[in-house]
Amino acid sequence: MNDQPPPHTGGNTLETEPVSTTLSRLRARARDDWKTMLKFTPFFFKLMLSGKSMAKAVPPSKFKDVYMPVSPKEGEFLYIIARATGARRVVEFGSSFGISTIYLAAAIKDNGGSSMVTTEIEPSKCRATEQALRDAGLSSFVQILEGDACRTLASVDGPIDLLFLDGWKDLYLPIFDLLYPKLRKGATIVADNVRFPDARPYVERVRRGAPDLTSVTLFNGKLEVSCLTGDRAD
Repeated sequence: MNDQPPPHTGGNTLETEPVSTTLSRLRARARDDWKTMLKFTPFFFKLMLSGKSMAKAVPPSKFKDVYMPVSPKEGEFLYIIARATGARRVVEFGSSFGISTIYLAAAIKDNGGSSMVTTEIEPSKCRATEQALRDAGLSSFVQILEGDACRTLASVDGPIDLLFLDGWKDLYLPIFDLLYPKLRKGATIVADNVRFPDARPYVERVRRGAPDLTSVTLFNGKLEVSCLTGDRAD
């Protein structure tokens, strides 16, 4: 008698090759992140006490070897929310090494295909994201914009179905304001690591400063998930 479960035959690209192998390989490489971040701990405490913004005090090149990935559960959440809303036009702020990008690109593919724009200011991470997407077979669904997201995203077309914020926290609000007019009615905005002090202006805005947004905090206060209930794009 064969006790093995039947092979997966559903429409979840995350569970197929080469996507699953690529994600496993990237996550294995990211396991040593804590060692790199440990040396920054005294500096982070000093910044918090001084009230300075991390983005203004630390150049992105300092983190060029740090993955800072979404967790597997967060990645699956991104995939599910994109699938559930039928997202076909996605914008991501901060690709890092491309782990979250793969989750979102897989959802776009499974939704019938369209396009995703991701941004990254560190050139070496842009190259790493390009390679990760090639390895996963998802390059055709993603455009990578290299440079300052406040500039590169200015020319992005709407309507945007899903916006994922996962870069410098003090830029969450400026980038949200930049793309706000391009969000379609019902668009989802997901912001990661909102417990950081730099993210507070953004959190205040989506919770209390935008009447056409409904927000909820998930993953023990780590993710802020918002839905646009009013029209903002043609």
